[in-house]
Amino acid sequence: MPFDARKAAIEILNKLDRGHRTLDNLLEEFDAYSTIISRRDRALFQALVFGVLRWRGRLDFIIKHFSSTRFDKIDPKVLNILRLALFQIIYLDRIPESAAVNTAVAIAKTAVAPWVAGFVNGVLRTAVRGIPQLGFPSVEKDPIAATAAAKSFPEWIVRRWIGRYGLEATAALCDALNAIPPITIRTNRLKTSPHDLMKSLASQAGQVEPTPYSPDGISFVNPVTSIGKLRAFQSGWFQVQDEAAQLVSLLLDPQPGESVLDACAGFGGKTGHIAQLMKNEGSVVALDNHAQKLSRLEAEMPRLGISIARTVCRNLEEPDLSQQLGSFDRILLDAPCSGLGVVRRNPDIKWRASQNHFAKLKVKQLALLNNLSQLVKSSGVLVYAVCSPEPEETEEVVNEFLKINSKFVIDKEFNALPEKMRSIQAPDGWYKTFPHHSHMDGFSFVRLKRTR
Repeated sequence: MPFDARKAAIEILNKLDRGHRTLDNLLEEFDAYSTIISRRDRALFQALVFGVLRWRGRLDFIIKHFSSTRFDKIDPKVLNILRLALFQIIYLDRIPESAAVNTAVAIAKTAVAPWVAGFVNGVLRTAVRGIPQLGFPSVEKDPIAATAAAKSFPEWIVRRWIGRYGLEATAALCDALNAIPPITIRTNRLKTSPHDLMKSLASQAGQVEPTPYSPDGISFVNPVTSIGKLRAFQSGWFQVQDEAAQLVSLLLDPQPGESVLDACAGFGGKTGHIAQLMKNEGSVVALDNHAQKLSRLEAEMPRLGISIARTVCRNLEEPDLSQQLGSFDRILLDAPCSGLGVVRRNPDIKWRASQNHFAKLKVKQLALLNNLSQLVKSSGVLVYAVCSPEPEETEEVVNEFLKINSKFVIDKEFNALPEKMRSIQAPDGWYKTFPHHSHMDGFSFVRLKRTR
């Protein structure tokens, strides 16, 4: 059967609503079984999935306004059909309104009860007529509700951010997180230079530019083919990695010949950067509790020309890690977190996250930090990082850690960093990046040093 981008998008959105999978995970599975889709169909599919997730809050506001059925009584599958159609009507200029409505009705006839098609048709046709006159809540009367609806974020997130940053900065942050980010990569200096990599990419992508903070970063848009098929990728000249994540490894500052632990290594973006900074001399242990991720990491290292990395599958919450792993000169903990800083690349996060999760995450983050601190050699370094700006996952975790670990201090004096990166260091020693300020993902990270 020919590929139907709209039906495929609905399927992904429905699976996300079941709450057991992330968007990254579902798209990875989709790619594994969809190798013969045309570039045009794949682009439409991704635009639909990411677009609906970015603008779901605004789309739901419109549905609530024009639906004769109470919003919480609408079947989630029907909601996704309505969201998909409204996204096309509002945001995709090349798709006629009538085509979007008719396609949604056709999908409803096969995906849910036949009578629901009439409801879908009625809501969408009423919305087409009424959207131009539809007004959002007043910012003056209710800034939280107004910002949540207009910027498509849950009210609880908007409330937190307005309380911390103010209304204007929160609106700017939401806008930046809703923007489509460029592809950002990190030059693998074991094989090439940023200059030569940019020269290689110039004919294969648009807007090829160096990143302003990381000396190895390059960003671009609209590659002529998938990343994995680019000549430079196949030659091992780069890894895909946001600029903010690159800065974390620079703060760790691993040196050739040292022993380094990349805890929570995942697919190995930071593992590759650490080994590169070490000039492939020394020892890097990439640890994670997901064997599948480590298998991908192991397969990635030869492409990059890295031979000093080995993987260990282990739960960091287990006791007596030192007996299993030994000690290290430097440890990077990229801790599990809410992920609210990377919403622009993973828009499903803002609908999966919950303010009730912070307490549980904080307990886990503190436990991991405590366990790993036992593995740091005297005068060694431990970098704590999360892709979140939230206090419960950042300052509160580290402050509690320091209260019970007097051997460690925040290393505020470390200055072997690119000059522009030093400008984002706060007086308390923390580094924080924000998409609306620095045009990269939102990371929070700090360098801890063992003093004895």
